[in-house]
Amino acid sequence: MTDQTRMGTRRFGRINWLGVATLAEREMRRFLAVWTQTVAGPLVTAGLFILIFNLAIGPRRGEVMGVPFIEFLIPGILMMTVIQNAFANTSSSIMVAKVQGNIVDTLMPPLSAAELVAGYIIGGIGRGLLVGLAIVAATMLLLGTSVAHPLWVLVFILLGAAVLSGLGIIAAIYANKFDQMAAITNFVITPLSFLSGTFYSLEALPPLMQTLSHINPMFYMIDGVRYGMLGTSDSSPWLGLAVCAASAVAILLVCWAFFRSGYRLKP
Repeated sequence: MTDQTRMGTRRFGRINWLGVATLAEREMRRFLAVWTQTVAGPLVTAGLFILIFNLAIGPRRGEVMGVPFIEFLIPGILMMTVIQNAFANTSSSIMVAKVQGNIVDTLMPPLSAAELVAGYIIGGIGRGLLVGLAIVAATMLLLGTSVAHPLWVLVFILLGAAVLSGLGIIAAIYANKFDQMAAITNFVITPLSFLSGTFYSLEALPPLMQTLSHINPMFYMIDGVRYGMLGTSDSSPWLGLAVCAASAVAILLVCWAFFRSGYRLKP
């Protein structure tokens, strides 16, 4: 970052809107170029989860939180798919750039740390939002489900995608090899998303597990979307909104600090 940039007198103004838009567009084009893998694949996986659980458990499970089991299941699978894809988008983009040695091409343009974070986050949110809205549309069309509070669903999808996009940036900056990145995905992100009320209500858990679940921010993301779609949830949606917003701010600040210092990015 040049002295001129630090003084806030860049030729692009205080915010390089063109640069942010270009980086975000690159991230969007990146996952849309392989849409069968990044969009169609998660939709098929989500559909298989719903189908298998419905066939194996649905007829005998009865109602959960006052709604049929299949309807209870959809918000959890929806949000799990959103956050996993948002994480994958930013983590894979930065990880590939680091391994190939072309991360410098992203760091050299006149973009501040905050603008770099914004560009990557927008790309991750875009992928998560696209997949999420596609699942909502498909379940409404094929299963006849409805959405009780659409605005709540949208807000929690955006916040959840932002949080996991930020975690993807942090994980990719920290990891030096694909093996390390895979370990973070398999032993941190996937367990947290599965053990956050995706397939069950907290009422079914013993007290200790309920307490541990409330520490997991992903629980509030899934529970918030469940409230938005069904009108019922394990906790207050306002509490979930506060936790998700605070998590997003904290994680994005860490991303900003990493880009600003060049931690594990600059040779």
